[in-house]
Amino acid sequence: MKKILTILVFTCIQFIQAQQTGISKTPILNDPLSVKDVESQQKWVDAILNSMSIDEKIGQLFMIQAYSNKGEKHQNFITNMIKKYHVGNLIFMQGTPDKQVALNNKYQAVSKVPLLIGFDGEWGLDMRLKNTYRFPWNMTLGAIQDDKLLIETGKRIGEHCKRVGIHINFAPVVDINTNPKNPIIGNRSFGENKENVTRKAIAFTKGMQSVGVLANAKHFPGHGDTATDSHLTLPTIHFDEQRLDSIELYPFKKMFKKGVASVMTAHLSIPALEPNVKLPSSLSKNVVTDLLQEKLGFKGLIITDGLNMKGAANYSSPAAINVAAILAGNDVLLIPQDIPETIRLLKDAVLTGKITENRLNHSVEKILKAKYLVGLDTYKPIETQNIISDINSPYDEVLHRKLIKNAITVVKNNDTILPIRNLKNKKIAYVSLGDDSGKPFVNMLKNYTKVDVVSADNLSLLLQKLQQYNLVIVGFHKSNKNPWKGYQFSHKEVTWLQEISKNNKVILNVFANPYSLLKVNSFENIESVVVSYQNSVLSQELSAQGLFGAFDLKGKLPVSIHQNIKEGTGLFIKGM
Repeated sequence: MKKILTILVFTCIQFIQAQQTGISKTPILNDPLSVKDVESQQKWVDAILNSMSIDEKIGQLFMIQAYSNKGEKHQNFITNMIKKYHVGNLIFMQGTPDKQVALNNKYQAVSKVPLLIGFDGEWGLDMRLKNTYRFPWNMTLGAIQDDKLLIETGKRIGEHCKRVGIHINFAPVVDINTNPKNPIIGNRSFGENKENVTRKAIAFTKGMQSVGVLANAKHFPGHGDTATDSHLTLPTIHFDEQRLDSIELYPFKKMFKKGVASVMTAHLSIPALEPNVKLPSSLSKNVVTDLLQEKLGFKGLIITDGLNMKGAANYSSPAAINVAAILAGNDVLLIPQDIPETIRLLKDAVLTGKITENRLNHSVEKILKAKYLVGLDTYKPIETQNIISDINSPYDEVLHRKLIKNAITVVKNNDTILPIRNLKNKKIAYVSLGDDSGKPFVNMLKNYTKVDVVSADNLSLLLQKLQQYNLVIVGFHKSNKNPWKGYQFSHKEVTWLQEISKNNKVILNVFANPYSLLKVNSFENIESVVVSYQNSVLSQELSAQGLFGAFDLKGKLPVSIHQNIKEGTGLFIKGM
């Protein structure tokens, strides 16, 4: 074991050194708004801007979807959009890293001005690409008390992005999730505490921008307290300006001062900010220009949320929506529809003075400055060798382990039942609830002592079987496929849990969103409650080790789960 650990550490050191020697001349972006060589940046930007036609300038406003898992027809479509309509930016979607890099190089080669490449990688490249690394969701990271680990995570995700040619990662989500029924944010949020969310978001941003990848604070002015999904409809935020300023806007204001490079505007109806309740906030001048730019003083890149989402798309025709987004004050149209008609309308708006050329130049200049910041002034094709090994390294695994260890949260620990001691006197059973596998958890438990897996078709039989055990570990396992998957206890599962805990000493280990515990109406008879947040193999294995005292348990809940179990709850359990 010691030999294996030594090899692993040595491999990590070698990998880190290789990464450091491979870094390009891309400027460091601790504060992307204060470029050291402003004169060179402006000179490069001016040279391109002054040579552009109106059509070419308008093309810079678009960031369209590109897939690496689609065929030649799609590739020809993207190439045509770049050549004919001068599209200046791409957001890559599903596919594989190798294919994405190949297409990235291909599309860059046909573009007159280097393309800014965007990506949704909130928990890493795995959010979109196969064969890539997945880090924990924000809710899990929100339980960690050492914010330096968030810097490390942001940096590593940034390095992965950079390796495959991504310049701007649409992360972190900085929405404060104060609504447990939120269907789209939830696990994507760092939690309900504005201070914790802000610290985590700033740390993540610092790490990612330190390696030359632009961060994006989303979804402005705050999507955390909604009960509907803006992909499907237009959610309404009913709060007054004072509440919005003190809660929803809080992390954005702090991040602006720390130099976050860009903001994503959300599709929301906010009557306190925009009187037209049918107008999405992303298309509102009151929100995008008056609030974001003038009142809050944000000078970075402003990008709409996806304009194919129903929260925006239901408002008007695609081209009219795109024009409205520019009139509102956005710089980049994300996933715009009907580009030919949009170009026609925007050209007409410029010719008639509805949009001045200075206004158009303002956004194009910001986009070009962003391209300079990420090194596109000296663009080189992305290296195509060793991509998979570079973005799936031993270092990633080591970091992931640190994150999980620091996140595991002990909510209750009556009679100091944790860590589990006196194994000779313990007769332990494991009962699985939920609809996903708990096999890695059980296998690791069995490495410490004898643990019997007990199951039955009905509750009476299960209780009968458990009579011979003096400790029952109940694992609640829900799918780890994506953060939107259902995570609640069923009525039957709650009933079984309560009956088991009335008759046995119980450690409940939850491998799901902490909001799942809202369904558990009483914890009175449950000796210990542990929240491990996700049902990944690493989370299961490390949680099992933690129960036996392999390391300290020190996470804190990022959200409230019960009247008496508030956000910030978390017992420190010293390892043995």
